[in-house]
Amino acid sequence: MSSSPVCTCGVCPAHGPAGPGADHPGAAAGWADSARRYLESAVEWLDGPEAMGAGHGELEAQLQVHSREQYRLLLQGHLDERARLEKRRSAVTGSDGVSRPRVENGHRRRLSTVFGTATVTRKAYRAVPGTTAGEVGSACPTTSDALPGPAPDLMADGTGTTTDTAPPAAAPPAAAPPAAAPPAAEPDAAAPATRNLYPADAVLNLPVGRHSAGLARLAAVEAARGSFADAREAIERATGVRLGKRQVENLARTAAVDTETFYDARRPQPCPDRVLGLQADGKGIVMRPGSLRPGTAARAAQTSTKLTTRLSPGEKHGRKRMAEIVAVYDLDPAPRTPEDIFPRSRRSQRDTPARRPGPVVTGKWLAANVTDDIPTVIAAMFDQAERRDPAHERTWVALVDGNRQQIDTIREQASARGVTITILIDFVHVLERLWKAAWTFFYPGDPDAQTWVAHQARTILTGRAVDAAATIRHQADEAGFRASERTGADEAAAYLTRKAPYLDYATALANGWQIATGIIEGAARFLIKDRMDITGARWSTPGAEAILRLRAVIANGDFDQYWQYHQQQELRRNHLDRYQELDLAA
Repeated sequence: MSSSPVCTCGVCPAHGPAGPGADHPGAAAGWADSARRYLESAVEWLDGPEAMGAGHGELEAQLQVHSREQYRLLLQGHLDERARLEKRRSAVTGSDGVSRPRVENGHRRRLSTVFGTATVTRKAYRAVPGTTAGEVGSACPTTSDALPGPAPDLMADGTGTTTDTAPPAAAPPAAAPPAAAPPAAEPDAAAPATRNLYPADAVLNLPVGRHSAGLARLAAVEAARGSFADAREAIERATGVRLGKRQVENLARTAAVDTETFYDARRPQPCPDRVLGLQADGKGIVMRPGSLRPGTAARAAQTSTKLTTRLSPGEKHGRKRMAEIVAVYDLDPAPRTPEDIFPRSRRSQRDTPARRPGPVVTGKWLAANVTDDIPTVIAAMFDQAERRDPAHERTWVALVDGNRQQIDTIREQASARGVTITILIDFVHVLERLWKAAWTFFYPGDPDAQTWVAHQARTILTGRAVDAAATIRHQADEAGFRASERTGADEAAAYLTRKAPYLDYATALANGWQIATGIIEGAARFLIKDRMDITGARWSTPGAEAILRLRAVIANGDFDQYWQYHQQQELRRNHLDRYQELDLAA
């Protein structure tokens, strides 16, 4: 069937006059003439009296603006030249099984880039009027016209197909009255119209929305770094393009949708001689009321404060939703002794032997999730660990802060996967308990308190946590403290007794393992506190999840590789999945 052009202006890239050698890519088509003329005007300005009298700062500012327009004109000219050289494809069939034999030239769409706004002109491939996917669905029973996505809840709102300047296909007629049944040969009036296909969009890997990959990348990086308002200003400073806060957030949400599949597809380098370390922790994020978990929302609704201007001791707003943070890493063991952690005396540095260095961490992988529960996130942590040790040949060590659900989930995952794993509680949390116990026996600020804590800590580090608990109880009994006076001591003793199976620091130090969750504590500060806790921030669940994913990818040092993967997935989702077959090189 012949082409059905919608534009006959004779001057646009699709219908401009074809001169000698116009079909040759190297022909003097003049697509860069506008950029050349603009460059000449910039040179003339630099050679004029205004520029000659300007300071270097003014020159930088003016040339920065000139360079953006220069590159925009080059990009626009290149796109126009590609539109002029676009060849008609012989057969274009959508994933719905419907062939698009009709071709319309001159379909245009806007593209906001890091240089400014450009216009993309290309051919539209259309189905024969009246043809619907329902009529030929059997030709492709396993495909769908829907756009698959790994995390639709993170996708920005309103990211529908970009509207073109060419008139849309006629809407299907209204349904006939039920009194008269339509003939069997007529198409279903309720069937959706078959949409156009644009192979040139796939070749360019154009986004579904208006903003280019360059702007989306900037939005992802800047939104992960600071507030959406700060990200908007940073983008405007870098590109001159002004976006709204909601646009920046939506671009960041869309940019984060492929993080899970990106890591699922990666296989870290094997490190058979290193210990495989795992850590988990949780931290709250202030959420909007509609994004709280049901239990937290119910408690917040029932909570009433005693004071109107501030919270009383022990009161909470009930505005936070817990995010689970996990880490997997490779560990070069470094054996140590309790004296390396707590020296027995504080003699001069000349007489005290140097402390042995701790184990070295490499290959760190971080992840944070505010949407899923603890078991789901810890299962993902085990998935990452098994990618590093699929045969379960390495030594696995997990460090936690003592959360019972975390410990139980780690044990369940290890049992289900046939993994032998050692679970340790962060020694810093044990020290906090000891200090609370110390104030049962010492006045605040008494220097003897730290000597007492160090002695109990060395006892625990030698693998005798139960003995330390017995000592604390006996000391409280000997002092004759009443129940209210010995609360800190009793709580510490009960904690040491209850958690004793996870306090085997003697084995950990001898084998050169870590005994503190410094990695996950640092991750909690970077992933959550430094970004999610900025003043006035109130998060929706999709927005918080997207920023956490992006910050984790950046912290892992994988953002450049992730962005390449994300662009490949965007090509598949937005373009290739709409076709039964498409040769991008045609």
